[in-house]
Amino acid sequence: MGKSIITVDDSSTMRRMVSFTLKSAGYDVIEAEDGANALKLLKTRPVDMVISDINMPNMDGITLTKQLRTIPHYARTPIILLTTESDPGKKNEGRAAGATGWIVKPFNQEQLLAVVSKVLPS
Repeated sequence: MGKSIITVDDSSTMRRMVSFTLKSAGYDVIEAEDGANALKLLKTRPVDMVISDINMPNMDGITLTKQLRTIPHYARTPIILLTTESDPGKKNEGRAAGATGWIVKPFNQEQLLAVVSKVLPS
């Protein structure tokens, strides 16, 4: 079985695009519509990587990252944050929360796969 990744985004279109790209590259993908839902799923279904939007209702991506870093299984799991913001302050906030990397939307499939293959060795 391939590596598993969860994509977390309140936009179903963005989740489908990320999911399609990753599945086409051989990854097992699950989806969540916000950080709270992702946290619930991840407690019962461990993954090898998290790709999360930052701005979401119920629980944003930075809060999700902080929460995951307190769970032993996710202490070193790669977490990539997706955002439309290029503000250095937000990047620093994400880094301080424990994010592994950052992708600014819009991005293309090659960009996504390049980041995933860089931080999630096969």
